[in-house]
Amino acid sequence: MSQQDTINYDAVLSKFREDPFAYVDINAMHTGHIRFHVREGDKVEGLTGDFRHIKGTLLCELTRERNQKPIHCTTNGEVSFVNKVLDGQFVQAGEKIMTIRHPLKKREIIEQILRDVLVPFAAPEKAKYYFAMDIQNRIEKFGQRSVSVKAGDEVFTMSLMKRDTPVYYTGEAGIIHSVYFKPGQSMELGEPLVGVCPPEKVAVVEKIITRVKAEWE
Repeated sequence: MSQQDTINYDAVLSKFREDPFAYVDINAMHTGHIRFHVREGDKVEGLTGDFRHIKGTLLCELTRERNQKPIHCTTNGEVSFVNKVLDGQFVQAGEKIMTIRHPLKKREIIEQILRDVLVPFAAPEKAKYYFAMDIQNRIEKFGQRSVSVKAGDEVFTMSLMKRDTPVYYTGEAGIIHSVYFKPGQSMELGEPLVGVCPPEKVAVVEKIITRVKAEWE
């Protein structure tokens, strides 16, 4: 690893030490009148329970044509911003209504740093995704990091409008280091499906994981 790589990595880690949070924006999923149930500074929780079946904190409710749609929190943290002027008002679908400040765990910090180091392969369309059958079998038997991919390999199956289409990998050759979706999960256009680690980046990735585990409380 070059000296420049080390300096860059130190700067990234320093950024997380200064602000060890992720900021999750909550947007209105459809139009309607909104009523807030939390204020700035309130502590909130995401899904809980053994099967993640208990809904998180009720953040607000949208009422449209007399139908109420509750919006529950999906992550733990603190409400850092509420668009107060919208309370009781009509909002548009997709409008930002609040932000949750989520304290990052060691694992999440590693994942965020690795997203800048690994080669991402993004969803080509909004659809549900699965690994190709042979890839899935290899992952189940040997683990994802034992699976190497190269341009032209059929790695995914895209399910859209009840039609399955093979998706071929187009990035740098390497191993599947990180997976950002669950089989059958609907992914937005451009969202990363996997992070691939080329051979020349293995040392960088190993150092990131080792240093964060050793240095982060």
